[in-house]
Amino acid sequence: MAKYKYYVVWEGRARGIFDSWEECKEQVDNFKGAKYKSFDSLEAATEAFRNAPDDYFDVMRKIGEHSRDKLSAPILPPSVIADSLSVDAACSGNPGKMEYRGVDTKSGIELFHVGPLEQGTNNIGEFLALVHGLAYLQQRDSNIPIYSDSRNAILWIKQKKCKTKLAPNAANAPIFDLIARAERWLHTHVYANAIIKWDTEKWGEIPADFGRK
Repeated sequence: MAKYKYYVVWEGRARGIFDSWEECKEQVDNFKGAKYKSFDSLEAATEAFRNAPDDYFDVMRKIGEHSRDKLSAPILPPSVIADSLSVDAACSGNPGKMEYRGVDTKSGIELFHVGPLEQGTNNIGEFLALVHGLAYLQQRDSNIPIYSDSRNAILWIKQKKCKTKLAPNAANAPIFDLIARAERWLHTHVYANAIIKWDTEKWGEIPADFGRK
């Protein structure tokens, strides 16, 4: 499920291309003026490192300039485990265009993002986000917990089954392909990461929220 990422650090404690978020974070966390971005291939990362970082700032969103205050001074409830992954989904309509993502809970930096995909549902997105998160962390040998604000998705993970009532069709075939891959991953992998229900009522919106409410 998870794509391997390469991280370009233009400005940080050390400059270069790193193949894990942990190494990248060591260079940029609390580093004033840090400039960095993730890429899906080594070729893309190498090309980006040769160029000026300003060429990429317009697509950096949460990794951009406006997020650095949050990176250096995160605001999280004391009961939240900062060293964690948060996932969430959004869907325009039911069914409608669905997307999901995972972010570093402490900094809000986006670590993966899939979609929008046609004719999906929010519950499916929440389920896929959790499986993607589990695979992402396992690939990086990380046992940190994952937060989700979806009771249904957490239950479906335990049951290793996406129990959607959505009917498959030509438009949502890519989504059902992701579902099949996610269910197969759950049946063939063991993970140690705790999956924790995000308490929206007490803590506000989950850090991975798309902000469309």
